[in-house]
Amino acid sequence: MRHFGVFAVLLSSVSISTLAGLGFAGPASADQILATSHVTAVTVYPEGAQVTRQVDFTAPVGASELLIADLPAETQADLMRVSADGIGLGAYALRTDRLPPRADAADDKLVVAKAAVETAEAGVRAAQAGVDAINAKVEAAEAQADFLRKVKPEGAAVTVDGVKALSVMIGAEVLAARQTALAAQAELPVAVKALEEAQKVLGDAVAAQDAALQRDQNYAALSVTVETTTAGMQHLTVTTFVGEASWAPVYDISLDRKAGKLDVARGVLVSQASGEDWQGVDLTLSTAQPSSKSEPYPLYPNLRRAVVPEPAESYGAPADKYSEAGVTEPVMEPEVVQSSTTAARMYYVGDTVVYHYPTAVDVATGVENLRLELDKLALSATVVALAVPRQDSEAYMLAKFTNDSPETLLPGTAFLHRDGMLVGSTTLEAVVPQAEAEMGFGAIEGIRLKREMPLRAEGDRGILSSSTQVEEKAVLEVENLTDESWPVRLLDQVPYSEQEELEISYTADPAPTEVDVNGQRGILAWEFELAAGEKKAVRLDHVISWPEGKELQ
Repeated sequence: MRHFGVFAVLLSSVSISTLAGLGFAGPASADQILATSHVTAVTVYPEGAQVTRQVDFTAPVGASELLIADLPAETQADLMRVSADGIGLGAYALRTDRLPPRADAADDKLVVAKAAVETAEAGVRAAQAGVDAINAKVEAAEAQADFLRKVKPEGAAVTVDGVKALSVMIGAEVLAARQTALAAQAELPVAVKALEEAQKVLGDAVAAQDAALQRDQNYAALSVTVETTTAGMQHLTVTTFVGEASWAPVYDISLDRKAGKLDVARGVLVSQASGEDWQGVDLTLSTAQPSSKSEPYPLYPNLRRAVVPEPAESYGAPADKYSEAGVTEPVMEPEVVQSSTTAARMYYVGDTVVYHYPTAVDVATGVENLRLELDKLALSATVVALAVPRQDSEAYMLAKFTNDSPETLLPGTAFLHRDGMLVGSTTLEAVVPQAEAEMGFGAIEGIRLKREMPLRAEGDRGILSSSTQVEEKAVLEVENLTDESWPVRLLDQVPYSEQEELEISYTADPAPTEVDVNGQRGILAWEFELAAGEKKAVRLDHVISWPEGKELQ
């Protein structure tokens, strides 16, 4: 079950607002005013969105029932708020069934969509007529040529000169017919392409009409009792919450290794399936999560008891009351599992990051992920070749950087570019201002790695073992086949123990630059500069010893 504690604060309203069941509320004698609304502003959260819509209507003095019949069918009544300045608000109710009819004339989009379909259908008919006319020319010319080929001289024409004259005439006419057919066939690709384009236009127009029809048929209606002291134009604000909306950060991160720079181009992907298009809205993106729980899960008392164990059952006898009842396995009590181009301007509301997009935005429902660009950041980076020969045969380019910008890099998908080429993608974790982070930018094919277990005189390969001891010898090699020098960070590991009786010792030549890397026991690191064409080796041995009568795990 979702909790909307944060959202209740965001949607606070000074107006009087009460839900009055599923029927329309208001005085039976009040005038009914039909009105339409338009979305003016949207605040999108990682899950869900707050939608603000404006309602403009003309009302007489006194009480009236305002009927707004263009809300999405998925509108949630419990999260809807109505407010207004200068007029009194009474009860309001949301209705999703037995709705009042909507006038087709009120839906300009549907009228435009129908007209577009009719125009596109006429275009398809015209294009098809063009194709048919060309095919008719081809068929007529080919039929003429076939007829001429079947003509034979008869009667007085059966003479040498008559046959010659007839053959010349037939040849000339067949040639002319074939040339006509070929000329017509040359026009056919252009006509077919025109037909295909007309059919595509028709398909798009039909899809737009279907969407408009769906909007016209799938809606909810809001009834509001209003009290006005002056006649004329009035304004009402309706704020709702939709669950089918979200946004997520996306990054293009480019590494300039020689300059020691990371260019971070930030953007967001916005999507929504509210049932209506958002057109020309004032868009805000917030990291607040109003659909998440607003407080921790409760703890319950945990009563433990010490009891005398029951005697073990003999083999073949029922194990417990469940077996006696004919159930082969115990029935467990249910367990509750608790899961723990234009750039937007960023600012904070408390500890919530908020982005406000400076221009109006269109977001269609259910058909697109809209990408909007934020600003760009330039960060300093230190690049090393990360070598892990236990795992890979090539080193990887690793960029270490500090977020020295005043803004948090939010979690999101990052596409990684190196030397202008896309080399992969990763999931960027949150990086707060002044925090350090690192990011891989793909393999360095010219830096080769080996981890060898050298042969011993007795023929054993790298590992000597007995009933109480294991010894491992390894040689780690890094070779630079590129034409430039690289700073290298080499990683390997030795086992560690938390038992006094299990003794582990190791030797390394040269000694590691860092031990227990990132707090991980037994992880060792060596850092050195590797010149072009140079090869370096590290010898790493370790011995594990334990008491007689025990085994190593």
